[in-house]
Amino acid sequence: MRKAFLKKANATLAAMKDQLMAEIRQDLKQGREGSKDDGMDTYDLASEERDREISFILTDRDRGKLQAIEDAIERIADGSYGECESCESEIAEGRLEAMPFTRLCVQCQGDRETEARQNRRVEDDRAYRRLPTADLDEDSQ
Repeated sequence: MRKAFLKKANATLAAMKDQLMAEIRQDLKQGREGSKDDGMDTYDLASEERDREISFILTDRDRGKLQAIEDAIERIADGSYGECESCESEIAEGRLEAMPFTRLCVQCQGDRETEARQNRRVEDDRAYRRLPTADLDEDSQ
């Protein structure tokens, strides 16, 4: 890859990392400030707890994204950035500009998504087959 493109990608990834870290810090700050439950009724407390759980889920997603960004920065340093981890072909610069921390080319990403959808369908079919139909018939009588 061109050095100018790698330099730009590194700067983009560093900016993404900085922004994500700032968002995580802000979320943590809001979580600490929002944990005061003075004068809250049961419904308010339940709502507050649900909001905290959602925040933790998002924080896990943010951690995953942060790890992907850091991995991409390491790949730039070791010279493997822009190489598809599945087929080892070069990832298009347009894809890297759109998603600078990607590890897969468009074709391999599409293949993985198709495989995941097929696996979900198989799992859903298995779950539906396990439903006890005899119980449903007995309840309607």
